[in-house]
Formats: sequence, structure tokens, C-alpha cells
Amino acid sequence: MHEVKMNRKKDKGFESPRPFKLTHQVVCINNINFQRKSVIGFVELTIFPTVVNLNRIKLNSKQCRIYRVRVNDLEAPFIYNDPTLEVCHHESKQRNLNYFSSAYTAAVSAVDPDAGHGELVIKVPSELWKQGDEMNVLKVYIEFSLDQPKGGLHFVVPDVEGSMAERGAHVFSFGYQNSTRFWFPCVDSYSELCTWKLEFTVDASMVAVSCGDLVETVYTHDMRKKTFHYVLPIPTAASNISLSVGPFEILVDPYMHEVTHFCLPQLLPLLKHSMSYLHEIFEFYEEILTCRYPYSCFKTVFVDEAYVQVSSYASMSIFSTNLLHSAMIIDQTPLTRQCLAQALAQQFFGCFISRMSWADEWVLKGISGYIYGLYLKKTFGVNQYRHWIKEELDKMVEYELKMGGVLLHPTFGGGKDKDNPTPHLHFSIKHPHTLSWKYYKMFQCKAHLVMRLIENRISMEFMLQVFNKLLSLASTASSQKYQSHMWSQMLVSTHSFLKSISNVSGKDIGPLIKQWVDQSAVVKFFGSFAFNRKRNVLELEIRQDYTSSGTQKYVGPIKVTVQELDGSFNHTLQIEENSLKHDIPCHSKSRRNKKKKIPLMNGEEVDMDLSAMDADSPLLWIRIDPDMSILRKVEFEQADFMWQYQLRYERDVVAQEESILALEKFPTPASRLALTDILEQDQCFYKVRQGACFCLAKIANSMMSTWTGPPAMKSLFTRMFCCKSCPNIVKTNTFISFQSYFLQKTMPVAMAQLRDIQNLCPKDVLNFILDLIKYNDNRKNKFSDNYYRAELIDALTNSLTPAISISNEVRTVDNLNGDVRLILEEITRSLNMEKLLPSYRNTITVSCLRAIRMLQKNGHIPSDPSLFKSYAEYGHFVDVRVAALEAVVDYTRVDRSSVELQWLLNMVQNDPAHYIRHKILSMLGKNPPFTKAAESPLCNEALVDQLWKLMNSGTSHDWRLRCDAVNLYYTLFGLTRPSCLPLPELGLVLNLKEKKAVLNPTIKPEQGLDTTEMTGNTMGVHIPVMGFTSSLDEGLITMETVSSVSMSSGVAPPPQGLKRKLDSVVGPLGSSSPEPGQVLQEEDTSKKFKIRFNTVEEDEIDMESPHDSQAFIHHHLNILERPSTPGKEPPAVDQAVLSLPVTPLPSSFGKESTSSSKHSGDHHHHHHHHEHKKKKKKKHKHKHKHKHESKDKERDSHAFSNSPASGRSVRSPSMSD
Repeated sequence: MHEVKMNRKKDKGFESPRPFKLTHQVVCINNINFQRKSVIGFVELTIFPTVVNLNRIKLNSKQCRIYRVRVNDLEAPFIYNDPTLEVCHHESKQRNLNYFSSAYTAAVSAVDPDAGHGELVIKVPSELWKQGDEMNVLKVYIEFSLDQPKGGLHFVVPDVEGSMAERGAHVFSFGYQNSTRFWFPCVDSYSELCTWKLEFTVDASMVAVSCGDLVETVYTHDMRKKTFHYVLPIPTAASNISLSVGPFEILVDPYMHEVTHFCLPQLLPLLKHSMSYLHEIFEFYEEILTCRYPYSCFKTVFVDEAYVQVSSYASMSIFSTNLLHSAMIIDQTPLTRQCLAQALAQQFFGCFISRMSWADEWVLKGISGYIYGLYLKKTFGVNQYRHWIKEELDKMVEYELKMGGVLLHPTFGGGKDKDNPTPHLHFSIKHPHTLSWKYYKMFQCKAHLVMRLIENRISMEFMLQVFNKLLSLASTASSQKYQSHMWSQMLVSTHSFLKSISNVSGKDIGPLIKQWVDQSAVVKFFGSFAFNRKRNVLELEIRQDYTSSGTQKYVGPIKVTVQELDGSFNHTLQIEENSLKHDIPCHSKSRRNKKKKIPLMNGEEVDMDLSAMDADSPLLWIRIDPDMSILRKVEFEQADFMWQYQLRYERDVVAQEESILALEKFPTPASRLALTDILEQDQCFYKVRQGACFCLAKIANSMMSTWTGPPAMKSLFTRMFCCKSCPNIVKTNTFISFQSYFLQKTMPVAMAQLRDIQNLCPKDVLNFILDLIKYNDNRKNKFSDNYYRAELIDALTNSLTPAISISNEVRTVDNLNGDVRLILEEITRSLNMEKLLPSYRNTITVSCLRAIRMLQKNGHIPSDPSLFKSYAEYGHFVDVRVAALEAVVDYTRVDRSSVELQWLLNMVQNDPAHYIRHKILSMLGKNPPFTKAAESPLCNEALVDQLWKLMNSGTSHDWRLRCDAVNLYYTLFGLTRPSCLPLPELGLVLNLKEKKAVLNPTIKPEQGLDTTEMTGNTMGVHIPVMGFTSSLDEGLITMETVSSVSMSSGVAPPPQGLKRKLDSVVGPLGSSSPEPGQVLQEEDTSKKFKIRFNTVEEDEIDMESPHDSQAFIHHHLNILERPSTPGKEPPAVDQAVLSLPVTPLPSSFGKESTSSSKHSGDHHHHHHHHEHKKKKKKKHKHKHKHKHESKDKERDSHAFSNSPASGRSVRSPSMSD
């Protein structure tokens, strides 16, 4: 752990990675064209140099075309280079994910603003290098435009008649984490704060909404356009700036006039209803944080085709328009309120208080998630809150056990194994932009659960004091107008947060942080017990599994609650290194003859029927860690009657949900009774009762032969919801009581899971469900019944069973089984009705599409994706599209259809809606057409190339999509070379450890890999024999590496240029086990390597001549053409800048950090050498730079002709227009 402590000591104050401090930024967008989907504008950054002679300014900018850059009114030359456009350059046949992941991490690091890098490098004109004078302020002015942006800004232009405003065309900014660089040049880091002036000129019929206060709106002379002027005086990171323009309807909040809501035309009534509640959320947060909302205004904007449901920016949030609802809708209401509450929590922690670095993200996500939880508890009640905590905990534990752990506070560069703290993942967690989306979701989930653990440790009162302290420090700092050095108080770091906790509470939470924040994994408990009657002692045994993936060993206190006849007792046990058995004294001898009431946990006293319990023991039930104060999974064994008592009498919803789950294993009449009693109890939490429905159905199916009476739940439903006089007709709907509404919705769905001896859905159940649909009457109801009707369709779907196929008969609708025919007719009728009278969010269409897919899967109707494909087209409501796409994805897997897979992948590349693209890839990941384990006709070279292209260069505009593509690639092909690719050509394998070469005709793609990966020192290097070299670069490698191990295999001697490199290759690899010193050397050289950009620029690029003359480029190319190795052709364009991964080597396996360890497993691909060679070159870099550089250029020159980045490498983009 000491490496981490060192890290903590270091980050006392905030040290900027940049040689300047940004104090103010102007963004002016003076033209937004909806027809062309283009934006034109300029930015002006006010910069204070913090070093003497600031000569380079690095900024972030993606997609933007940059026309000119001026520094203090002097033209300034610049280089624009974005290595993430295409991650792996040379058209290599490298197709393994390990290689891609490290190259992608390197590309992201190369332009990472948190490390002071950027895509745009501006040379400060030498006239401005005033010696010694530190306070000279620089104004950097950049003109830019965006044309059909693929990320950052999203244009929604409906294809209908009328002007743009009448069509409801709008545009809004979006992105995952820091993505502002996609729509204007800036320092895109959460730690670089400045004040803002934002101006947007739009058509007179449009409204521009942005961060800060709207100071004025000015019309142009012809009254056709108007300019919105916003000012944000609170220092804010560029990543928290947003924009949204559209013909919005505007609503000023009636309760809080500083809050304004914006929605698309005709949705104002929905907006009024959905927002009527917002002021209560404000009041709640201001009260618990004892702190005013930090900004002077708040704006909510509801847009179509949103990237995520909620995205928060300084003083405004952008929501999906699908969150809006009318007063008739029940199910959406809590969801919308939860989204509003999340957005507001992030205004305090995330927008107002920002973070120092990515490693501190967990603090912000944790605090905002934690205070959102407090809001849930107050508004929806303790039951809902505890249910939510249990749900989040289960979800996260399941993910960690499956994927192997979520690390909240990744620290890098602390020692050997710290460089890759998560070797079990197929992506790097060094940057938010390399994470899989699911991991990021689980990361947020774990963060707020850990905050709750800290609250358990120090009390809620102290917790809220800590938050208040952070907020008040930040607001003091934010009001210091001209003292920008104070602004770092608005950044939170793990260190400052923990320090604040120990100052306020005086408690040491070190062990807790060490266990849950500095390391990943969860705890897995198994519990069982025996009652020792002689000693009147409960002997409890708690075992742990800490060997399987995603688990860790827990040592510390654990709470156990024992309910006895005398009452409920809490015991705190200490879990030691190897203690398993714990003795807990019991209070009451079994004295059941005296009819006494039994006191419960909450002080209630109840009469119980004790006949079921064990005559010798006073124990009613036992619970391990009832407060969920450990991130754990508990499997506890107790008798069925104990679970039944726990379900009936324990007043905690979590305990009831646990017992419902356990009772599935005990299908007895007693379990049936307990579940039925719960269903009838009105005081019981509705989600517990919903769970009981499904458990009852499972039990009924297990008790099929002994079940007596009508089908489970039928009589209960009839009693609760049907007419007294005619029990098969349901009453007219009144959903006044939400509890019974949710029960009425759930029961039929659960009943449809019942099966009879023939494994079919019982006839009377099916008729019962069909009658519910037939007699459904919503005329007198003030609420909509769309969700209820959708669930009745789901019930029909659940009742389907596989068709009994009569040999070789053709499936047609005519010879359908009678019951199925009724179902199909009902579904068809509902679908057609939806076209005439669509339901809210098209819930019924969604259910019908699922039903039709189930009919196909069960063989009742021919399998055919065309209906789903038509519903999946752009233009349908998003939920309908997702449901239809899910069916197509499923069809692709079942029918192994390459046509459908191709259709889906085309949609991923071309669909206008970002969310849909993301959903397709994640659904393909969840329900893959094939996996790396199985052979499949779909797995072919064309598919590998297509997916590789998609993740390599096709998704550079959307981080989330690129990570989805990586996930899918991993699911289909694993980390190594996909098995369907042809083997690399016959080649030599060198074992550098034993210094001998082996001729290896068949290099097996999968086998033997794990061992080499894990040891890291068996460095298998594959060298193409000269006869096979297909391109220049392979030739180079062969000569270089072969001669480096001084083999005499008849290979031509290397050209002189290579000689110098040989020692560097042999260096650490030749020695069989490098000393620690060499490892450090790796680290140091990598630091030299980091400033690679500058060395290129200063030595080889004459940036003095003004950049927008053609001469600049010619001059540039001439320099690069100095031949450096005799007899090689000159390169076409300098690709060196782009092609190098610019990070220290991620030594992924921690055994030895020689540069081989990452790639040792890949000895069956020649191209991984490029990587070695580049990395090795670091050592000799400074001696003969030009030589190496040109080597690189040559190597890539032929691979580059068609890469998307090639036009933009070194020239100013103004030339590439």
C-alpha cells in the first residue's frame, strides 16, 4: 500500500500540468446552419503564462476545422493532430485486442488535457517571448467551423414541411465525460477552470440556451437573427459548458423564478406537469447541504434523440424529451422525478465542484449519488430506499464477480504492478474514454455505495458537514474574481475529501478506503448454523470465498441479527484471518407454552403461530449483515420455516426480498401460504408483493402434482379486482391506489408462467388473461392504462410454450393451435389499434413486438425479421426501435444470419440517433451472434475487418460507441487474434531468453498463450523469414531483430541506420531477468518520450513562416525528405507525429516490466514489432533523432494513403480544405 500513500502525500495542492493558467474564455458562434448542419464561430482564451518564455500552447480540439490562430493579434502557426482518429495505423493484419487496447490508451494519453497535452499545438510568436516578465497576458484567438459534426453537437432536423422552426429542428451538445473539444477549441479538462462569455447568433424564431446568466438578446438590423449573450462569472471547466438551440417553448418555474424550463413545440402542458415538482427537490438539497444552490439560475432543456436521459452542465441540464409526461401517467412519474433529482445533485457535485483528476471522479459521482439516495429516502420512503440500495448492491456484486472488479481510485506509476491495476479487464481504466459503458455505470454505482459505507462509519451528520465544508470553500473561492490561484479550492481530490472527513469527524476511515476504494473486488460469504441446546448457544459458521475472480478477503466487524422468541438481538462479530465458527449466546429457553406476544425489531409485538418451528430452539430467523454495510454477497442456509417467518414478520423489505428468493427452493404448502398471506397484506411494500407473485408461480410449478384448488393467484385476483356478481369480468379500472395498481399489473404476468402436467399454460389461466384484455374498461379512470395493457400482452407472451411439431408440416397461420391463434389475433389487434391510437411511449407496440418474437422462437409462426426491421427504422419512437432491434439481434443469433448482422452493423455506422447505435452494439454484446468459444459460420475475416475498422477509425467521434465496439469485439473474438483469421505465414520464432530460433510453421492462435502472458519473460518473438516479407516494414524488422540476436541464418546484413538500434533491442530483452534498475529506466525514458511532440516541432518544423502560405507546407516536406538511410525512398508526409503511441509502456502483468511483457503473448503476429521498436527507440532517441524519425515515416508512408487522418497530419487544416 505504501505506493498509494506516496501518491496521496504528493497531491496536497493542485499542480497544473500546463505552463499557463486559463482565466477567461469567450465562445462566439455566429452562424448555425440547420440545412447543412454546420456551425461557424471563434473562441478567445485569456491565458497567463506560468513559465518564462512560453512558446507552445496546447489546446484540445476535435473535428473542428481551424482557419486561423492569432496570439495577441499576431498570426501564429499551429499543428493539428488527432491520434484517436485512427488508432492503429499501418494496415497491419494485427487484429488482436490487446494490441488495440494499448494503442488506444496511448492515443488518448497523447492528447490528454489532464497531462497538459492537446490535439492543437500553437506556436507563440517570438515577439511575445518577453524575458522574465511573467504577468504578460496572452489572448489566443481561434476561428473555427464544424461541418456535419459526428459527435459533440447533435442536430435533429425532422424531415417534414415548413421552416426549421416549424419543423422543430434543434441542436444540442452532448458527450461522455469531457467532450467539449468536439464543438469548440478549449482546454477540455475538469481541472482547468475559468470564467465564460458565450454568444450565439441564431434565427429569430429560435432560442439559444447555454450556461450562466442571459445578459441580453440583441436583434440584427433586418430582425432576421438575434444574438444571445450569456455570462458565467463562476469559474467553470470547459467540459461543463453546453449549448442547446431550437424553437423551444419557455416556462418560468412558478415557484422559483430563477428556474426556466425549455421544451419542444406543443409539449408545454407536459412540461408544466412534469416540472411542477422541481422546487421541492431544490428545497431538499439546500436544506440537507445547508447551502444555497451555487448558480444564479437553473435551466432544464428537453430535447429529442438525447444521448443519455440526463446530462448536467454548469447551471443547466439537458434531458431526454421522453421524460415528459402528463398527469395521467403513473409509471413514468417516479422515473422522471428521479432523473431531475440526479441532475440537481450533479449541479452541486460535478458542475459547481469539479475534480482534480480522473482518479478523483469517484468522489463526485459518490457524493452526488449519495445525496440523491437521501432524496429518494425522503420522497419515496425508507422501503423504496432500502430496496434501491439492495438492487444497486446486487447489480454491482454480480458485475464484479463476473468481470473481476471495479476500481474506484486508480493510481498509476506507483511500482511494478501499479501500472495496470486491473489486468482482468480488456480495456484500460486510465482514462474515462477507454472504459466500457457498463463498467462506468457500475463505477458510479459502487461510488455511492461506498459513500454510504463512509456514512455508516462516521454518521450522516458528519457526512453532511463534510459536504457543506467542501461547498462553502468552493463558493468562497468562486467569488474571488481576479485571484485565479484560489480557484483550485473548487476542485475536489480524494486526498482533500479524506482529509476533510478526518478533520470533521475525527475518525480514521483509512482501512475502509483501503478496502473499497484503493482496491477492487467484493466479499462473498457463506453462512450456516447449528443450535447447541445444551449450552443454549447458536453456533454460527461464516465462510468466505476469496479465491474466485472479483472477490477479496474481508477482515473486520460484521453484524448478525438473531430473532428469538424473546425479541430481536444484534450481535457484532469480529471476522478474523481464519476464524469460521462464532458462538452467540441465546436468551430464551424454548417456552412456547406461555402464550406471549413476540417483540420484533421495530418494537411491534405480534402473535405468531409457532407450531412450525423446531421445538428445541428459540430461533425464529437469522440475518447476516442486515444493514448492507459491507459490499458483499451472502448465501445463508436456514430452515424453510425460518424463511417463512422472516417473510411474514420481519419488517425490513430487504429481508423479505431475501426470503422470497430463498423460498423458491422450498416448494411446500407452508411456503405457498406464507406467500399468499404477503400478497393479501396491504401494509406490505408493493415491490415485495410483486416479487411474491413470481415466486408463487415458481413454487406452484414445482408442486404441480400436489397443488390443490384453483391456479395460484387466480382466486386472489378475482377477489381483489373482479366483479362480485360475475367473477370472470374485471371491474372498471380505478388506479387510485397505486399499490393495488402495481399488484394488478403484475399478477397476470406471473400467473402466465404457470404450467400444467403437459408443461402447457393451464387453459383457465389463458382464458382468464384473454378475458382481462377483453373486458378492460378505462373510461372512468383518471389514469392511463397503457402500462397495464402492455403487461397483459406480456402475460400472453409468458403463456407461450414451444410448438409440438408434427413431422415436416409447414407452419402456416391456418394450422395454428387454437390457443395460440387466440393469442396471435389479440396481438395483431393491439398492434393495429396502436397505429390509430398510440399509447404513451408506445408501450403496447413494444410488448407486441416481444410477443411476436416469442411466437417465432417457439415455432408457432415462421421466423422472419422483416416486420422487426421495418419497426426498427429511423422515425419510430425510440422504445419501439429498441424492442424491434432486440428481436433482430436475437434472430441473428438463432438463425446465424449474416444478412441481418450486416444490416445491424450498417445501422451502427449510419443511424442518426446516437443512443440507437449504442444500444445495437450493447445488445449484440449481451446476446452475441456467436462467442469466442464456439465455431460459427458468421465468424469470418470480413467481419473481423469490419469490426476492427469500426473500432479503429469508424467511431472516433463518440467515446461511448468506440468502447461498445471494443466490447463487442472482445465478446466475439477475445483478447487474442480471432480464430477465424488465417494463420500468419510460416515464420521463425525467436526465444530471446534462451537465445535460439525455432522454425515455427504453425503458430497456434489460442494455445500456449496464457503461460507466456503470465510469465512475461518467455519472450516469443515472431520474425518473418526474408522470403515472405510482404512489405518494407517487415523487411526492416527481420533484419533488425535477427541480427540483434546475432544469428547467422543467411539474412542480409542490416543497413547502417539499423545498427544503432540493435543494442537498444537487445538491452533489457537479452538479459533473462532484468534488474529493477532497468524497470525504472523504462519509466524514465518513457517520460522523455512524453515530450516527443516538442522535439519533433523544434527540430524539424520551422514554425516561423506564417502557416497559411503554401510555402509552409512545401518547406515542411522538404525538411522531411532529407534521406537518412542510404538508398531508401523519401517519405511522402511526416506520419511520425501520428503513428506513435505516446505513453509509458503499460506493463500489464506486473511480473517484469520489460517492453515485452505486454506483447509476449502475441508472438504469432509480426506487426507487434512496430510497437516494440518504437518503444525501444526511446533510449537512443536524443542521439540520432532524425534517423529514427524518418524510419517511422517510411514505415507508415505506404499505409497511410487512405487513412482518414492522413489529410490532417501536420499541415494546418486550413490547407486541407
